Amino acid sequence: MRQATGKRPGPPNRVRIIAGVWRSRILEFPSLSGLRPTPDRVRETLFNWLGQRLDGQRCLDLFAGSGALGFEAASRGAAEVVMVERDARALKWLRANAARLGAGQVRIVAADGLDYLAGECGRFDLILLDPPFDSGLLAPALARAATRLAAGGRIYAEFGARPDLSGWRVLREGHAGLSRYCLLEPA
Repeated sequence: MRQATGKRPGPPNRVRIIAGVWRSRILEFPSLSGLRPTPDRVRETLFNWLGQRLDGQRCLDLFAGSGALGFEAASRGAAEVVMVERDARALKWLRANAARLGAGQVRIVAADGLDYLAGECGRFDLILLDPPFDSGLLAPALARAATRLAAGGRIYAEFGARPDLSGWRVLREGHAGLSRYCLLEPA
């Protein structure tokens, strides 16, 4: 199929699920501005922090993008993973990947992340926040996500420049290249 420019679209980008029931399965996603999936090494570190398995947990991947974090959580036993994304092209690929994996515990929601948190979405054991670094969305997302954590719940945040984390206890923190990331709980 040809695009309006007459050029064939390139192959999709790919990322591998690193553990769980879908270990080594490939997720495909489009090239979109601001979309940068969490690298394997960082995902491995995060799930080492979390204890590898998320059996029975309810997780939210708020700025789903490629879906790497959310599908990794589902692969590791999460009972429900809600992926929220507003870009129609990314949504198409998220749905295709969920169908290909047979991911019945994954629910994909077409919405703005901040609007989703303002609605009646319930509480989550783990909230994954990885908005585009230059979007300015992390601080307001953290504030709203705090109201959506279940008792004992945690938030994973990924960012370029460390935001103000007043009101949060940093449980673990790391960096890889230009990305910084941490695991948080309310202080």
